[in-house]
Parts: sequence; structure tokens; C-alpha cells
Amino acid sequence: MKIVDFELFAVPPRWLLLKLETDEGVVGWGEPIIQGRLETVRAAVTELVEGYLLGSDPLRTEYHWRKLYQSGYFRGGPALMSALAGIDHALWDIKGRHYGAPVHELLGGHVRDRLLVYQWLGGENPEDIAASARQDYDRGYRAFKLNFVREFRPIETTAAVDRAVERVAAVRDAVDDDAFVGVDFHGRVSKPMAAELVRRLEPLDLMFVDQPLLPEHADSFAGIADRTTVPIATGERFYSRYDFKRLFTDEAVSVIQPDVTHVGGISEMRKVVSMAEAFDVAVVPHCPLGPVAFAASLQVGFCSQNVVMQEQDLDLHDPGSSQRLKLLEDPATFTFDDGYVERPTGSGLGIEVDEEYVREQAQAQVNWYNPVWHHEDGSVAEW
Repeated sequence: MKIVDFELFAVPPRWLLLKLETDEGVVGWGEPIIQGRLETVRAAVTELVEGYLLGSDPLRTEYHWRKLYQSGYFRGGPALMSALAGIDHALWDIKGRHYGAPVHELLGGHVRDRLLVYQWLGGENPEDIAASARQDYDRGYRAFKLNFVREFRPIETTAAVDRAVERVAAVRDAVDDDAFVGVDFHGRVSKPMAAELVRRLEPLDLMFVDQPLLPEHADSFAGIADRTTVPIATGERFYSRYDFKRLFTDEAVSVIQPDVTHVGGISEMRKVVSMAEAFDVAVVPHCPLGPVAFAASLQVGFCSQNVVMQEQDLDLHDPGSSQRLKLLEDPATFTFDDGYVERPTGSGLGIEVDEEYVREQAQAQVNWYNPVWHHEDGSVAEW
């Protein structure tokens, strides 16, 4: 079997899908994307597939990962690793379909029958975000994450801090102690403010504080972790096991949130998760993306003991109305019940992409960029 062709489809709201074709008719799908840098990743995928993969045996997943990563003198980083990730998804999808097994069975077999998922909460007003949390709790979700702040100056006022804490407290009150609540600083908080803000959140019994600092300041994570009882998390902007290594050796985090679409795909995420297990670090994969990426992330989660929860942004509670699940032939592919998604049993990634619908959606203009925020003085703020 050989790889003979590929296609890329940009689809709303901001996703890029890859279709890899073989001479035996077996097809694999992947989701290579950096939100806001779609065309950059499209170019990288094209270079990698045309330069290294066409004519190759798709079943050599580990060899291809090494070749696509190691053959370039300049390697790593968000663009190349996200391109590699989508290719890796598709190769594993082909491999699973070839052997008639889910990818997680090829990776050692499942260690659980269902996996808890969390719901992201948006909104600024405490009453509104609390109502949203309660509504999602009633829909069956048992875990939530929300952003802590919007624009946040390097040194902020007590009133701004109080408002941010009030939003989190409103969510905690809305769902009581029956649910997990995580908070994402999103890298918007400076080092002078981060430790104090985490301290203010301690009474709310959070499951973690995510990205208390930018990844550029990973050497300071341990200092925050040493000063709080709240588990510290990060990982969505780390792109390989090499990026995570120092976090583990410094005992800087209790939870990591790698993204299967940015961390080099299933092959690399599996290695990162295994490294984390050796340091007793829990894994809650990041995935605010489409159903292909979600399916790829689940394959790692179901064969990894220390993956305890999975992000989703697909409206799993109502697949019939979910616009994002329409990319699948069966929008109800992911069985959701009482906050959990059931183990996928289909071959490969366990999904069937509705190619006709994908082609229809790909006619739209997809050109999403993240907002550029500014502080009151006109300087650029972190998004």
C-alpha cells in the first residue's frame, strides 16, 4: 500500500482538514491547524506530504513521524508540529482501517470504558456565566473551564482582581461541589500578578489553574506551584516532548494539557503522556477544535491511564443540532452520557467524515484571525 494523493479542506469556523489517499482505496483523515494561521499550516502540510510522503507505505507511522520531524534542519514550533500532527492523525486513521481496529487498540488497548469531558464557559457577567454553567450542568456536563480575565495589565487594580475572582466564584456556586471547575489564565497575567491571583482562587477548590504564565516563562512555573495548593496546568502551546521535559523535571505542573493538533499528533502525544505518567502528572488534553481532532485525542485518552479528562467544543449533548458534528456522516458518533463520552469502537479514528458536506463547506471563505486586544494606554494586550 502506498500514499498516492492528498487534499486539504478549509472549513468553517476556522479548521483545516487533511485527506490522505492510498492506492488500495483506504483513506485517512487528519486535522492540521493553528487557529488564525490556517494558510501557514496549509503550506507546511503541502511541503511535507509532497516532499516526503507521496509514494510511501502509510503503515510506517513511527518512521514517518521521525522523517517528517528530523529531516528538517529547522524543526519544531507551532506551524511545523501542527502540520505534522494532522498528517500523523491521517496515517493512524489509515493504519487502523487497514487492520480493522481502533487506534487505541493498536497503541496497547483501552484502559477505560468512558472518559469525562469538560465544557468551556464564555461570558463576562457573573450572573450570565453562572446561568450558562447551570444550564450545561443540567445538560449533563460535570466539568467546566472558563477564562479568568480579558485584557489584564501587568500591574492591576484590586477592583479588577475582585471582578475576576467573582466570575469564578459565581460558577462554583452555580454547580456546587458536584462538578469540576478549572480556570484558564490564558497567558494574560504577568508574573508580578500570577502568584497572588492563584492564591485568591484557593478557597474555590479548583481542579487546576491553566496557563498562569506564558509558555515563554516556563522557568517560572515551579515558583508558582511551590506557593499554592491549587494544581497548576499548562501545555496547549507546547509542541513536543522536548518542550514538556523541563516542566516535569522542575516539578512545575500537576496537570498538562497537550493538544493532539499542535503537539505532533497521536504519535507524539502518546509519548508526552507516558513521560507525564513517570512524574505522576495528570493529563487533560486541550481540544477546542473539530470532530477529527477530538477523535484523534480520544484515541490517546482511552489507552492512557493518566488521561483523566478531555476538552470538547462540539455540543456533544445535542448532536442533532451541533453544526460542528455535521462534518461526520453520523453526528451521534460520540456517545455522551452523564458527563462522559463512551469509548469509540470503529476502526482508525472511529469516525466517518461526510466528504460531500466537507466539500460543500470548503466553498466558504475561511479566514479567521484571533482578535488583537489593547490596554487603555494603547499597548498590545495578550489575547
